[in-house]
Amino acid sequence: MDASHHPHPHMSVSIDTGGGGGSDRFPQWSIQETRDFLMIRAELDPTFMETKRNKLLWEVISTKMKEKGYNRSSDQCKCKWKNLVTRYKGCETMEAEGMRQQFPFYNELQAIFAARMQRMLWIEAEGGASGSKKKAVQLSSDDEEENEDSEGERSGKKKKKIKTSTSNTTSSSGVSNLKEILEEFMKQQMQMEAQWMRAYEAREEERKVKEMEWRQTMEALENERIMMDRRWREREEQRRMREEARAEKRDALITALLNKLRREDHM
Repeated sequence: MDASHHPHPHMSVSIDTGGGGGSDRFPQWSIQETRDFLMIRAELDPTFMETKRNKLLWEVISTKMKEKGYNRSSDQCKCKWKNLVTRYKGCETMEAEGMRQQFPFYNELQAIFAARMQRMLWIEAEGGASGSKKKAVQLSSDDEEENEDSEGERSGKKKKKIKTSTSNTTSSSGVSNLKEILEEFMKQQMQMEAQWMRAYEAREEERKVKEMEWRQTMEALENERIMMDRRWREREEQRRMREEARAEKRDALITALLNKLRREDHM
């Protein structure tokens, strides 16, 4: 059996930013390794919800991690997941900026749990009222089921049944709360969309008014330009006619003066 599955009880395990253990025997999880792990875990989350015997699923995750170049056992993956869930739950009361600084994987965990609750609601809606309770029992979260399994190995079937009942009640309460949250979210979305439509229509109406004013202004400017051009042409025509009249008078005066000079010469 692999020694990494059963570390010495006195071995100290350091904690990285993602909540995973790390030492000389268990190296710390890098941020990229943790993101790859969460991507694999998200792909298999529907299968985790359908079965309580998930040991084989952790083996599958370990194999997929090896395919990506990470040497992690199924127990290490399982422990890493529990630590991430614990860190995620601890960030629920923090500000958004604090979440990103304290726990960089909050968005990934939130996406996994949101998708899980959405599937639960769909299944409950399809199954109807008679089958919803049974489905809620089957779809309890895997971290609770894992705690039940480990508790059962230590304390027996009686404690396992008690924890199963508790998890079922919590799951049903979570579904009810999520329904209220989704209804409130949809209501807010509809209100925001209505406000956006009103604002859009107001902006469109304002744009049309401004465009009409601009067209009227441009038409007025064009008419004014045409009138100014017409007046300029009229003034030019009048100036040309005056110059021609002056030229004719000048020519007539010169001709008369020349004729007078000629008569005087002949006398």
